[in-house]
Amino acid sequence: MTWRLIPYRRDEAFENMAIDEAVFRETMTHQELPTLRFYGWRKPSVSIGYFQQIEDEINLPACRSAGIDVVRRLTGGKAVLHSDEITYCITACGAGNLFPSDIQGTYRMVSACLARALDLMGIEASIALGSGQMVSSDLRSSCFSAPSDNELLVAGRKICGSAQVRRRGGFLQHGSLLLTFDPERTAALILPVSTLQGADRLRASVTAVNEILPSPINEEAVCAALAKGFIDELGISVKEAPLTQAEGLLSRRLVHKYADDCWNWKLKEEEPGRSG
Repeated sequence: MTWRLIPYRRDEAFENMAIDEAVFRETMTHQELPTLRFYGWRKPSVSIGYFQQIEDEINLPACRSAGIDVVRRLTGGKAVLHSDEITYCITACGAGNLFPSDIQGTYRMVSACLARALDLMGIEASIALGSGQMVSSDLRSSCFSAPSDNELLVAGRKICGSAQVRRRGGFLQHGSLLLTFDPERTAALILPVSTLQGADRLRASVTAVNEILPSPINEEAVCAALAKGFIDELGISVKEAPLTQAEGLLSRRLVHKYADDCWNWKLKEEEPGRSG
C-alpha cells in the first residue's frame, strides 16, 4: 500500500490548520488512501484545543504583546506553543480497516510509528499507558503538562503531544514533536498565570529531541526518520506529492475560518470523537 507524503514546509498558523482540515475533508469525501504530512510554523504560534476557551486557558495579553497568533484546532486536547518542532499530520478514512475504530487504538498505532522513528534517531521512547496523572490547576491548559494514554515518553518525560478528531469512521491526528523546549516562554504564554514553579514543573515533565541527542538534528533529517518510522512499522510505502487542486482551493477558503474570531473565540456545538 502506498500513502501520499506531503513534503515539509512552514506556514502561518491559520494556513497550517486550514491545510490539515482540507486534506481531511477531501480524504473522507473521496475515500482516499492515507496522507502523511510534516510541517513547521513560520513564526511561533499557539494552538488551542477545540473545546478550550481562549480567555480561560492561555495568557492572551502576553501572546498579543509577543505577536503570537492564536488558533483553535479542529482536534481536542490542550494548548500548544508551536515553535522549534516538527508537526506531523495523518489523515485516513475508514475504508479497508487500516486503523482501529477507536481513538486510543489509533493513538497506539501512530505512537508506535513515532517511537520507531525516534529509535532511528537514537532516542528510546516508551508509550504511556494508564498514565492517570493529576495535573495541578496552574498547568491544566498545557498539552505538555502530563502525558495522555498512548503518548510518547522519554525517560518519563513527554516529547510529543497529539490530538485527534474522528468523522464517519475516518480520523485526523496531528501532533508536535519537540526539537527544543523553552519552559519559561511556554509558561508565560500558555499558562493562565505564569509562575516560576509552573515553568519548573514543565521543565521536569517535558523533553525534546535536540536536548537528548549529543548533536542537533535538523528538520530534514527528522522528517526522513518520521517517514521511515511509518514505513517500517506499518509495512507501507510512501510517495511524495503536493496538495491536490481541490485541497489547495479548499484550504485557501478555510484560512478565513481559522483566522476569524467567530471560530477562535466562540466554542461551537460539541461534536463527538475529539481527543488530545
